[in-house]
Amino acid sequence: MAADAAPARVLVLGLGYGGRHLAALLHAHGIACSGTVRDPATAPADGVPRHRLAEGCAIDADVREAIRTADAILCSVPPDAEGDPALRLLGEALHDAPSLRWVGYLSSTAVYADRDGGWVDTHSTADATDDTALKRLRAEQQWQALARVRGLASAVFRLPALYGRGRNALVQLAQGKARQVVRPGQVFNRLHVEDLASAVLAAMRRPQGNALYLPADDEPAPPQDVLAYAAALSGLPLPAALAWDDPAVPASLRRFYGSNKRIDSRGTREALQWQPRFPTYREGLADAWAAGDGVVTAPA
Repeated sequence: MAADAAPARVLVLGLGYGGRHLAALLHAHGIACSGTVRDPATAPADGVPRHRLAEGCAIDADVREAIRTADAILCSVPPDAEGDPALRLLGEALHDAPSLRWVGYLSSTAVYADRDGGWVDTHSTADATDDTALKRLRAEQQWQALARVRGLASAVFRLPALYGRGRNALVQLAQGKARQVVRPGQVFNRLHVEDLASAVLAAMRRPQGNALYLPADDEPAPPQDVLAYAAALSGLPLPAALAWDDPAVPASLRRFYGSNKRIDSRGTREALQWQPRFPTYREGLADAWAAGDGVVTAPA
């Protein structure tokens, strides 16, 4: 793909929350997009072609054809102990794909260790040593190795927590699933799922070798502030505050709160000529509220 030229056909491996929004944006730009899921029969009827891909199942002919004709492939499949399971299943087909020019992988800012509230950017060392981080780094390296062998442009996107319509603090409050976990001084960046989609498209339009991007919003904010804003929008009550190290907080959530860092996305914005449509959680939650998120409906 030439610079500033969008791909003609895109395949998303793991068409989940982020992948569906990317597919919608690509289709809006006249770009053909399909994706893989474990079970196409349970997928929403949104017009996006879906192909079955699962461990232990034969690779369907339509998956092979989607790989053969794609000039860009994005993977959002969670890694396992050996790295990327989709790449492991499809490695031969990917090595032989004649049209492929660009590959991308959705990773996580969890690859950076705790900074005690300090900043990380694209020049920072990915120094986390926990199991989650090591799995992500292994998968990143596998995709980068494929790109080197094939001579492809590639991009790794290290993402903070995604949110958007249907997945946000308003929905958690309305469903009674919100937790107000407080650790003094703790902040997180976020990324609206529509901003993820626009960042990925921008990267596809500007293919680079071994690119690394950290798309994020403008305001690393305490999670209790986000929840309070959602409560103020919706009129729903806030749950009682819990200290992050309270025994009532699940161990997995305590680990999440054990890392405190801010994401500097200026390098990514400059490289991609990209700006988020939702610069803070306020704009994102206001959009979700206007779309009906957070409304409690009476049982039938």
